[in-house]
Amino acid sequence: MTVGVVGLGLIGGSMARAYKAAQHKVSGLDKDSATLGYALLSGICDNELTKDNIGECDIVFIALYPEASIKWLQENGKHISKKCFVIDLCGTKKNICEEGFRAADEYGFTFVGGHPMAGTQFSGIKYSRKDLFKGAPMVIVPPRYDDIELLDKIKTLLSPALFGSISVTTAEKHDEMIAFTSQLAHIVSNAYIKSETAKSHGGFSAGSYKDMTRVAWLNENMWTELFHENSDNLIKELRFIIDSLTEYKTALENDDKDTMRALLKDGRILKEKIDGNSQKKA
Repeated sequence: MTVGVVGLGLIGGSMARAYKAAQHKVSGLDKDSATLGYALLSGICDNELTKDNIGECDIVFIALYPEASIKWLQENGKHISKKCFVIDLCGTKKNICEEGFRAADEYGFTFVGGHPMAGTQFSGIKYSRKDLFKGAPMVIVPPRYDDIELLDKIKTLLSPALFGSISVTTAEKHDEMIAFTSQLAHIVSNAYIKSETAKSHGGFSAGSYKDMTRVAWLNENMWTELFHENSDNLIKELRFIIDSLTEYKTALENDDKDTMRALLKDGRILKEKIDGNSQKKA
């Protein structure tokens, strides 16, 4: 299989490594010449992906920010073969899927929205790993949901990445869910670390602090674009958590231990139910 990877950062670089490790030919492209040179010299990619050879690809991964992904598709869709599957790896789906499905209709290739649920707080190809996606969930937005043959083909094409599960959804549902599971967590973590107390936490922190602050170490350029592209869903989640935190704050201000106990109990019970349901599904 011949694989093209557009954007050789953490996600794109890891995808390239995974397919290369599975003995597939990998062509890579990155706007940064140093990144592309590193990928070629280190054997992550076999050659540069160009307009002349992109037609040879069986699958093309687009691992760029959403706006850049849309622009790349608009400029290069005409060069992609009709046999090819194009899968984007953006953190939001609505806008890229709209353009991807439109381009696929125009040029004849198959477009699939994709979001690998894996990563680290570090960015760049030097932090990429061939096993980054091993066991991780992959969310896909296919052009058709009732085509079993198509879904099986997509799963086969993705098999070298070693995902633990593949979930099928719509672009709208994906963005709604990701506002809660990922984007809200990044904002809360980033805001939490701004406390003056954080500057002198040494010797007083353990697992809770590490868990809470891990994703505060982020790529502000990428996350700004993702947040604003999904602003409606994210604002809804922010409003809810602000209102919820205010309830805890009010209970403390009023020295209302009964209310505090009830709030904590409700959260604990919900966590137990949610984790129980997740474990049953797994």
